[in-house]
Amino acid sequence: MAIGSTQRRDERKPRIAQEFGARDVEAVLDLLHLTDMAWHDCYGPRQLEIPPDVLDDVLLLARGDLARLVRLSLAAVQDFRDLRLAADEQRAAAL
Repeated sequence: MAIGSTQRRDERKPRIAQEFGARDVEAVLDLLHLTDMAWHDCYGPRQLEIPPDVLDDVLLLARGDLARLVRLSLAAVQDFRDLRLAADEQRAAAL
């Protein structure tokens, strides 16, 4: 079931606050809203938002850095497969 951007923003807020801190929460949520719109434009009418697993990869690789998140969000929309590999490598290294 599709949800609206406001509900999606509200659901993401606690996680974003934990990963980025209070100062950047609204900016990060704005960026993710733009990323959702770009994803929808690139991947069609049924893709209303960046998929949760791709978002997980982006947030993991951003490591709480807003500038890095901007670059990774663009890369995710262009071709998320490279991010998937980098995130998998980071997860494997953490084991």
